[in-house]
Amino acid sequence: MSTIILATDSRSLSRSIRLAGSDDELMVIARDQIPAGAAQLLALANAPEEVRTVILDGGGDPETEARVLQLSSRMQQSHPQVSIVLVTPRGEEIALRALRSGVRDVLPTEAPVEDVRWVLRRAAESAQAFATGHALGDTFTGRVIAVASPKGGVGKTTIATHLAAVLAQHSPTGTVLVDLDVQFGDVAAALDLEPTYTLGDVLSGPVSTDAIALKSLLTQHASGLYVLPGVRNPAEADNIGTGNISRLLGTLKREFRYVVLDTAPGLHEQTLAALDQATDVVLVCGLDVPSLRGMRKELEVLEELDLEPLNIHVVVNMADKTGGLSVADVAATLGRKVDVVLPRSGKLLRATNAGEPLVLSNPRDPVSKDLSALAGRFAPLGVGRAGRQQRGRRSR
Repeated sequence: MSTIILATDSRSLSRSIRLAGSDDELMVIARDQIPAGAAQLLALANAPEEVRTVILDGGGDPETEARVLQLSSRMQQSHPQVSIVLVTPRGEEIALRALRSGVRDVLPTEAPVEDVRWVLRRAAESAQAFATGHALGDTFTGRVIAVASPKGGVGKTTIATHLAAVLAQHSPTGTVLVDLDVQFGDVAAALDLEPTYTLGDVLSGPVSTDAIALKSLLTQHASGLYVLPGVRNPAEADNIGTGNISRLLGTLKREFRYVVLDTAPGLHEQTLAALDQATDVVLVCGLDVPSLRGMRKELEVLEELDLEPLNIHVVVNMADKTGGLSVADVAATLGRKVDVVLPRSGKLLRATNAGEPLVLSNPRDPVSKDLSALAGRFAPLGVGRAGRQQRGRRSR
């Protein structure tokens, strides 16, 4: 049995760690008991050699957090098998410095238990990887969800942004949305973001394989969702190859619990590279013959190329009863059931045009509940907490 050392004055944080369900022994000390040296900290445990995770609550105090980062740097040098987790309400401000100091993860002060459980799992995987000499990604990967459609105009980007927004409410620091419509992606516009860096910047050098550098270039939405927007102009897409995308996704799925991909319509080579990494694909179509036929052909091609992910989720979007086709027709044509039906919604369109996901601005709307149900296929029940309202925008 390994040991977790937790330095905090917060009873709620201690409770969250216990509720996270870890089988590790938990040792709690007060914040003012944090020693300056790594060896001294580990010596506080009954079996210092069994300590695999140290959780340090900075409390938002800059001086305390500066000492924590110094300690983390020393720990990385002398005891690299120990994962350091920093708890702070200043995550967005301090995250890059923390990661460069050897901190494995940064948790918000009031992180949900599910996020705490996720971080503890990552720490355990990191320790296991160190002990066995394997890369962390050999044992630890997040869920990669590609949102795809054979044709444009079916609301694919709207579904991708809303799905990611709901998952971010479930795991605020563990969800990233990537715009892989490499020529005409508009995820940033759909979320009312003004990004500093885009997909082209990330893929232009070694950043895509450096988790610390990569995370610092992502844009963060007010909901906590991390976003990697598409290129600034279509010409940049010529420099984005399938190898770049594969390396990028390999890095992201080692760092994030949920990686949501908004792909280009059809099966371009970049989309195929994304599907090759995906654990799930959300296939979106409308209640019209061209869209339905395109969906059937896309499924056939994926089967021929042996690129079918483990889980395929069929979504009928903008459904109404005036077009002559029914959901039963879709299921019969595709030879598989329809998993989620989203009705045509003026509120959803207006929310998208305003750059504010409906699941955040109006969680009680029926379409918001349907979108939360879609997210529930990837996250534990209760993800409907997405109802917490988040307004405004924030970028880095």
